Amino acid sequence: MTRSNGGRSRAPGADRPDRAVIDIGSNTVRLVVYTGSPRAPAVWLNEKVTARLGRELASTGRMPDKAMALALTGLARFAMILADLEVADVQCVATAAVRDAANGPEFLDRVRALGLDPRLLSGEEEAHYSAMGVVGAFPGGEGVVADLGGGSLELVAIGQGRVHGGASLPLGTLRLPPLRDKGEAAFRKAVVRELDAAGLNGQSSGPLYLVGGTWRALASYAMHRDKYPLSDPHSFRLGNEDALKLVGKLAALPPEEPQSLDGVPNSRASGLPDAAAMLQVMIETLGTSGLVISAWGLREGLLFERLEPAAREADPLIAAVSHFTAPRGGSLSGATMMAGWTSSVVSPLGNGSERLRLAAALLTKAQTRVEPNMRLKHSFDWAMDKRWIGIDHRGRALIGAALRGACSRPEPTSDLLRLASPEELREAAGWGLAFRLCRRIGAGTRASMLTSRLQREDGKLVLWLDQSRAQLASDHVVSDLGKLADWLGCTPELRVGERSAAGS
Repeated sequence: MTRSNGGRSRAPGADRPDRAVIDIGSNTVRLVVYTGSPRAPAVWLNEKVTARLGRELASTGRMPDKAMALALTGLARFAMILADLEVADVQCVATAAVRDAANGPEFLDRVRALGLDPRLLSGEEEAHYSAMGVVGAFPGGEGVVADLGGGSLELVAIGQGRVHGGASLPLGTLRLPPLRDKGEAAFRKAVVRELDAAGLNGQSSGPLYLVGGTWRALASYAMHRDKYPLSDPHSFRLGNEDALKLVGKLAALPPEEPQSLDGVPNSRASGLPDAAAMLQVMIETLGTSGLVISAWGLREGLLFERLEPAAREADPLIAAVSHFTAPRGGSLSGATMMAGWTSSVVSPLGNGSERLRLAAALLTKAQTRVEPNMRLKHSFDWAMDKRWIGIDHRGRALIGAALRGACSRPEPTSDLLRLASPEELREAAGWGLAFRLCRRIGAGTRASMLTSRLQREDGKLVLWLDQSRAQLASDHVVSDLGKLADWLGCTPELRVGERSAAGS
């Protein structure tokens, strides 16, 4: 069950699950089944069993029999589901608990008896794949990846699309309570000793990329506390000053309080104070510039690692949005034409804004397949709440503003204004108004775009239509041209048959 597609493309819109990763961790045993673009796989199924295989490692050096039985029951279920789904491309990996336990080899034999092919990762391999997941999620990212699991903390530097070094430290969530029971001074000394051994202190001026469910829970708490406008913690960022205030508060919580933390599942809440105490030391010791939450880690790194070089270089945002919009009428070729048709009336914002505009064009084309009374809400939710990779929260806001503009609602919401500047949002809303006009002229068809032109000319916003297409100049087209011109501070002008000097 290890066949790889090597990064080959799949039919647009094909949503059959075709890849899976089973991650046998120290706290949970998880199955994730994927579909979608090889560059930006989408989760088709995500199941876990909280077996806590590593809960007694510190005291006995073994995985408990009951924990192994629970894990094996879950793994048998996973194997059956994969067989029923006919998913043959399966990677099954085991990490710290199985690696460190005296009865690890026996456990792996029992996993093989289920028809699975488990691979025991070394600490360095675990760190490497976790970091590759972050590299895949944040193209061009530079900093230190910190993947916190139940049995270990993986630390590895990334930069220029590569992984540099890496270490696996015995600082997982199941190992922190005994360390902290020795007192705060002893705890800090133990964490600093392990961080020093990793050799990453002061090596990066970039952020600390946090991977793992406990870190996501920490971000969810901060987002809920601040009434943050987004729900997905992926790409959530905190500067060091704000991060230290947050972890200081969480680290000081008494044992009974974490169970009632707003926005945090009970299964994660109990481990937050100890993890926060360790993160406080990490921020002060590693010299990174802040925190960034990554939803991608080990499992996605396993998939990203085996892609062909050309597939790795693909834009994950465009790959994901293209796959999402293909069955909804949003072809990449059509969206590219729309983005080109509107390019003369926009002022690029820099920082990759053209790829954001292309993603917004794709979603705008898909928007038309939604019932009109649901169109604004649904498409705005796509921008704000659907998990996209390769985009920050500012980018989400700009796409959201564009989709609102395409629904003739260009005014920014208070949530958008928390994520991007008024000037940026105004520009992005203009993208959407221009997309709306393009769509209005002739349903956004190739023919309608090839026989029309939109341009600015001496304070005017000029829409030119070929004489043979005069019937397309409806009242709705004139109205949308006027709305866009007003938004851009121009005077609208419709010309049929007579090209401007710039368009001749």
